[in-house]
Amino acid sequence: MSTPQTIAVIDIGKTNAKVALVDLATLDEVALRRKANAPLRQAPYPHHDVEALWTFILNSLAELNRERRIDAISITTHGATGALVDAAGELVLPVLDYEYDGPERLATEYDAVRAPFAETGTPRLPAGLNLGAQFFWQQQRFPAEFAKASAMLMYPQYWALRLSGIAANEVTSLGCHTDLWNPWKADFSSMVDRLDWRRLMAPVRLAKDRLGPILPALAARTGLDPRTPVLCGLHDSNASLLPHLLADAPPFSVVSTGTWVVSMAVGGKKIELDPARDTLVNVNALGDPVPSARFMGGREFSLLTDGKPQVWNDSDIAAVLTRRALLLPSTQQGSGPFPHRTAQWVDADALSPGQRFAVISFYLALMTATCLELIGGDGPTTVEGPFAQNQPFILMLAAATGRPVIASETSTGTSIGAALLAEADGEAIGKGAQREAPINSAFGDYAKAWRTASNHANDPDSNVSQQTSA
Repeated sequence: MSTPQTIAVIDIGKTNAKVALVDLATLDEVALRRKANAPLRQAPYPHHDVEALWTFILNSLAELNRERRIDAISITTHGATGALVDAAGELVLPVLDYEYDGPERLATEYDAVRAPFAETGTPRLPAGLNLGAQFFWQQQRFPAEFAKASAMLMYPQYWALRLSGIAANEVTSLGCHTDLWNPWKADFSSMVDRLDWRRLMAPVRLAKDRLGPILPALAARTGLDPRTPVLCGLHDSNASLLPHLLADAPPFSVVSTGTWVVSMAVGGKKIELDPARDTLVNVNALGDPVPSARFMGGREFSLLTDGKPQVWNDSDIAAVLTRRALLLPSTQQGSGPFPHRTAQWVDADALSPGQRFAVISFYLALMTATCLELIGGDGPTTVEGPFAQNQPFILMLAAATGRPVIASETSTGTSIGAALLAEADGEAIGKGAQREAPINSAFGDYAKAWRTASNHANDPDSNVSQQTSA
């Protein structure tokens, strides 16, 4: 085939699944299909509905290929997810939902075998957020089924296997708080050998590797050229980071927003990461360690706004800044920089809907600023994904960090980054409007007030006036 121009990107997020067409010449999304992605709450445990996703993927590829010929397929997915398959490539157990707390029932046993943070850069996380804990629980709980497994696959590569028939693994997903990877040695962790799992690990390939052409039966079903290559694929936050690795000079930071808000610092200040505050070491698509931090900001935003469109104006912003109505961490416990704090509204009675939205946006921005501080973020910060369209968020993030913030113009940086895997050299993506820290000192004063209150939140001796809801 000739040099690929139109890339179909399969993007499986925790909340939504998408298939986007990306034009490599312009780095624009030219078409998109979307589907809600919800786990099945049924035996043997909550798990991903991979067959519904598979039907959606194939139907979307067929529809999009009729609009514009697809030259290659790339894949990106959320992290903390993997698949156990047999020699025929079939699942031996359903793909577990990482929010299921079953693995915690073996926490003591798992903690005895996992590698330390210094080796893996992986903090100990709740539920199934450590993928190694999922595999450990499945092995102990379902030994007969686990014994049938011939390969452990990261989630992007599970879909690559179904499309190409080739089993592989890749470092961005292996290095995403799994306990499975040593980013300093670029090899599997000591735990993998301790549990005799290395024999199950599919070969590690580069994210940009062409695993093979799409399977003939799938080419016939979708109408794609039988020679259409399937790329190995990568973790979604690292897909957002990739265009900047290819085009930007360090230091810089990237904030990937979706269900999770993941902050990544490239060439930042040297700082010791604190695993108790959900900092970690990711591995980028070039194989290098990247200090990172995260919180469940997209989930928080959806819960706080009830998933409804929000209307606000400048008067709402001014009123909140003057009044200093605050939302303190955290509305989702168990992860993020304040994992054990309970959310508190402060001086927030009788807020108008627009004012409430401003407070929520400021809260999310200040949580993000905290994450960037914890990982030594420096230089300009680019915000990818839905929060890039939230102006109060962007303005407060610039004020809180004191550095330029760039709101990405692309609707989803993950699709662009995943598409760039099809092009060896990569190109710079179009930048959004750069926002310097606001001249209005009220933004900075608000950020200081939030930080002070957050440091004393849940402290019985604090004099902070509190409300439990707004």
